[in-house]
Amino acid sequence: MKCWDALHDAVSDVLELSYDALTTPECLALLERQEHEARRLPAAGHPAINKLAREAGETELGGRLTHALANRLRITRAEASRRVHEAADLGERTAVTGEPLPPQLEATAAGQRDGQLGAGHVAVIRSFLHRLPDFVDLETRQVAEAQLARLGTQHRPDELSKLADKLTDCLNPDGNFTDEDRSRRRGITIGPQGADGMSPITGYLTPEARATVDAVFAKLAAPIENDSRSAAQRNHDALSAAGRLLLESGKLGQHNGLPATIIVTTTLRELESGCGRGLTGGGTLLPMSDVIRLAGNAHHYLAIFDKGRALALYHTKRLASPAQRIVLYAKDRGCSFPGCEIPGYHSEAHHCDPYARCGTSDVNDMTFGCGGHHPLAEQGWTTRKNQRGETEWIPPAHLDHGQPRTNTFHHPEKLLQDDDEDP
Repeated sequence: MKCWDALHDAVSDVLELSYDALTTPECLALLERQEHEARRLPAAGHPAINKLAREAGETELGGRLTHALANRLRITRAEASRRVHEAADLGERTAVTGEPLPPQLEATAAGQRDGQLGAGHVAVIRSFLHRLPDFVDLETRQVAEAQLARLGTQHRPDELSKLADKLTDCLNPDGNFTDEDRSRRRGITIGPQGADGMSPITGYLTPEARATVDAVFAKLAAPIENDSRSAAQRNHDALSAAGRLLLESGKLGQHNGLPATIIVTTTLRELESGCGRGLTGGGTLLPMSDVIRLAGNAHHYLAIFDKGRALALYHTKRLASPAQRIVLYAKDRGCSFPGCEIPGYHSEAHHCDPYARCGTSDVNDMTFGCGGHHPLAEQGWTTRKNQRGETEWIPPAHLDHGQPRTNTFHHPEKLLQDDDEDP
């Protein structure tokens, strides 16, 4: 690893340089050199990522590879996922018999290693290949990839994107796509909440899904008398109304031991004052006005806490499942594994002291674990509660992961509190 030490020292030396005496052309040339080297560096990480993907198990990593990379490198899960998939496409491969194989996208990988293609170029090329219909054969795909890689050395990513669109039209002039093609592209992504609580939404609907939404919107998004809402606002309200009707129908059945419903947690002080925000089991922050409005509808749970202690559980109908799970929504909010961001709706109840040993289900000894991390408790990882009632995850003895760790992702306010301050 001496080369990495040399790289560190070289970057340190570069950071100490002064550019006061450089001319404008010299500054531009320097920035061009910096960009060239920065583009090459991701290629150095592909072999390590691919090795982890081949050989490292979830027990050793503490979950999936994307989770491990996100925590270790302090990057988002989305960025970790991008790096894993990019390494699979641009890193060298190994055949079953052991001999090395070239990268899936050989020309693009070569351009990255040479510093000619940056992250934007790579994203355009990979997206282009992902959009191609299944009937385009492998040889044609390779030729198209090589052509875009060559063009990428001469154009910006935004220009390359337009060239990729033209190339797509050439390869599929009639716009023919199979059900498999459309199914591969389908998806809806809801972005993080902004400062005002609003969330962006993007994605692609299959023709069937579009037809279904059209029919629902025709009824629920129809303008009413003296309606001042825009078409987009009516569509939004229709989507919200459709979801509300589905929840109130009770036809969704159960999810993780509770009827499919909205679960909101808040504090007694905020509820009494009518201000502040509540938190749903899916990790959504709700203004108190929305919390109070939702509390008046059936099939919604409201848990009230005061300084970490559960005061009461309220529901407009009879509780249909153990109250412990509702308390966990309020206490843990989501998976308690260090760094995990999976919310409570997608987590399972876990006994820190195994039920087979203690024989009881004390909520103070329970926690949330998602489907990816909960099984680790049966694979060498152990859990325990510390003096603050937080869940600590302890790796197997043969793994060097340091001291037991807790998860602060769902409780960012704890990072801003003094050690002796009440939660």
